[in-house]
Amino acid sequence: MHSKTLKRVLGSFAVIGGAAAMAGLGTFATFTSSTSASHTISSGTVSIALGATGASTNRLTVGASNVVPGDTIQRTADLINNGGASADNLSAITLTTTASPSSLLDTETTSGLQMAIEKCSAPWTEAGTAPAYTYTCSGTTSTVLASRAVIGSTMALSNLSSLTTGSTDHLRVTLTLPAAAPNTMQGLTSTISYNFTGTQRVAGSK
Repeated sequence: MHSKTLKRVLGSFAVIGGAAAMAGLGTFATFTSSTSASHTISSGTVSIALGATGASTNRLTVGASNVVPGDTIQRTADLINNGGASADNLSAITLTTTASPSSLLDTETTSGLQMAIEKCSAPWTEAGTAPAYTYTCSGTTSTVLASRAVIGSTMALSNLSSLTTGSTDHLRVTLTLPAAAPNTMQGLTSTISYNFTGTQRVAGSK
């Protein structure tokens, strides 16, 4: 008698379990809600350039020879901020100069070549014959880099309009071999390279 009762109970559980499994196969509706948004992000462009070579817009490729103590070498170049939008104004522009080949002309910081940079509010007026150019300013001049040894790293440049997108600075680079340059400076050669670097504006909220 006990055995039959147990079988009936187990049989009942089996039926109930099967019914629950069948119920699990059914479809139940649920409430949902969704929303979305999107926006476009575009990055700015930092871009500076020198003026075209072959004219007073860029004479930094023109060398000089037979330089003696007291001589000066003047070369002009336009520095242009040609970034894409006003948001791409710069926070700074620096200059790094290197020499290769190198000599005492560039390694002697006192008696070697000295460099100064000025800008003119108008394009420089060029005179003389290549390579002995001279330049005068029909507008106002400002100091961009005070006289110092020709070789330097990340030298800060001042009074530049080209921090602003679309603006151009008319620069004049003057190299001078000091009058006190010693005899050890004779017969030497240095090739000076100029690398201008623009740094983005200070980051902020957009």
